[in-house]
Amino acid sequence: MNRINRFAILTALTAGLLAGAGANAAALDQFKAFVASTKAAKGEFTQTLTKDVDGAKKTSAPSTGTFVFARPGKFIWQYQKPYEQLLQADGEQLYIYDKDLNQVTVKKLGDALGSSPAAILFGSNDMEKNFTLSEAGTRGGLEWLKAVPKAKDTSFEQITIGLKNGQPEAMELRDNFGQTSVLAFRKFEKNPPLGATSFRFAVPAGADVVKQ
Repeated sequence: MNRINRFAILTALTAGLLAGAGANAAALDQFKAFVASTKAAKGEFTQTLTKDVDGAKKTSAPSTGTFVFARPGKFIWQYQKPYEQLLQADGEQLYIYDKDLNQVTVKKLGDALGSSPAAILFGSNDMEKNFTLSEAGTRGGLEWLKAVPKAKDTSFEQITIGLKNGQPEAMELRDNFGQTSVLAFRKFEKNPPLGATSFRFAVPAGADVVKQ
């Protein structure tokens, strides 16, 4: 999965443990409980990309990594395999560090998130301002929630989130090019203790810094 795809997926991340939601609760109820009760979380993820190539579906090799977030607007999303890349936000700025290029790209967080699906996880609790949420049925043992962005200029058509036992276990993101990115989450820890400087970004020695 290339670096451009990885940044696009950043705008559609959602993960975390829910509190007070039963195994059979509707997905929307579970997700609203998550938003209300989860101020921070950390865990691991696996990500794949499926697209149509000459009429056949092709799935990429998986990317794996770790994440940690704290509302609003603070997160560290780190790819570890097959190559390293770091996406980190401190509440005001978004930093994208490409280790192979030894380059840091800096963006204003508001511009990077806006009404994108990332706001579900990293933004405020007012998610229904930017997304139309609805039940998407049961599939694969999970209760699914569909989130459709209200903005017309987003790169994603819809996001579906699979929940079980009060916990998001998977997310599917369909973009405007017919590609579907699938994320699976594991080893969640809800509301872990985080220090005041946990999300402070330090530019690696010798790295080029590009501001956008």
